[in-house]
Amino acid sequence: MKELIKIQSELKAPKNQFNAFGKYKYRNCEDILEALKPLLLKYECTLTIHDEVKEVGGLVFIESTASIQKDNEVRSVTAQAGIDPNRKGMDVGQSFGASSSYSRKYALSGLLLIDDSGLDPDASNDHQPVKAPEVLITLEKDTDNWKKAVNFVQTNKAQGIDALVKRLGVKYKISNELKKELATICNQ
Repeated sequence: MKELIKIQSELKAPKNQFNAFGKYKYRNCEDILEALKPLLLKYECTLTIHDEVKEVGGLVFIESTASIQKDNEVRSVTAQAGIDPNRKGMDVGQSFGASSSYSRKYALSGLLLIDDSGLDPDASNDHQPVKAPEVLITLEKDTDNWKKAVNFVQTNKAQGIDALVKRLGVKYKISNELKKELATICNQ
């Protein structure tokens, strides 16, 4: 299919998402689809994605098939992602949705020859995040950044000071003295 070759060579799906916890950039299924739609229109092709829940040996998983069609020619790629219905912080529906999104992303990546090698933690298989270049702002008392940090802690007290300091630590370098002061504010 000539159109698929053209789409594969022209598609640019940058990693527009950033995982603050793991400090790496990534792309999701929606990023791929957004980049793909103009090329589908340009080459008059259609794309369909089909999900099916399967079970093999007690393991439940989503199998996604991404298919591109031009006239009567169809090319398809299938990918799978396991489902953990007991995944911490997710209800069953969210767990299925996350697995579907992951499976769809890799079916699209296979079909469209999107290479996730290099800086993508999923490609390295060791799941060690790649540290994004960053410059932490030193948090100092009586500055606008201090006011923002105090407001953040006051607004999100229910999360607990350890979680809040961890989140603030993505942007700010915080001295132990200021951590103690933020803890006091959180406990008020």
